[in-house]
Amino acid sequence: MQEPHVSIEKTEILSDNWYTLKKVTFTIKKENGDTETQSREAYDRGNGAVVLLYNTHSKNVILTKQFRLPTYINGNPTGMLIEACAGLLDNDNPEDCVKREAEEETGYKISKVEKIFEAYMSPGSVTEILHFFIAEYSDDMKINEGGGLEDEGENIEVLQLPFDETLSMIDNGEIKDAKTIMLLQHLRLKNIL
Repeated sequence: MQEPHVSIEKTEILSDNWYTLKKVTFTIKKENGDTETQSREAYDRGNGAVVLLYNTHSKNVILTKQFRLPTYINGNPTGMLIEACAGLLDNDNPEDCVKREAEEETGYKISKVEKIFEAYMSPGSVTEILHFFIAEYSDDMKINEGGGLEDEGENIEVLQLPFDETLSMIDNGEIKDAKTIMLLQHLRLKNIL
């Protein structure tokens, strides 16, 4: 399939409250030579990064648990979600972002991270690229209790779980967060734990 030629005709800001919701009207030239005008909404919340902390000796991973409103209004009765540590890049590079977020959310100060890939998480409606990392941790890296930043409204529970248990939690539906599932499966596929 040939790459389409796209021309942006008009961009409207529908909301610029928390992040930016745009309505974009564009013309696309299809493979058969026809052109078609379409409109789509795109939510721009910036790019982010996620890190899964793991310990090769104890075979544990560090995850977080917090309330996520979108899951609550879409059928999650408690709104609580178990996740790998993540955040928006803001003005940081992805590596600095995951180090900062790991310390804020989990209380572990990590210095060495390994980038494993990048992915669009919801490309039909959200512009975000997420940078995925893994990092080995040890108990002596714990410098505070974690839990997130109060001024950001974070109320995060830190979970230290056996890796095998997290795989079962995916199977039984306790872990439903895509980025977390991808990182746990990466550890499994690469035989890291």
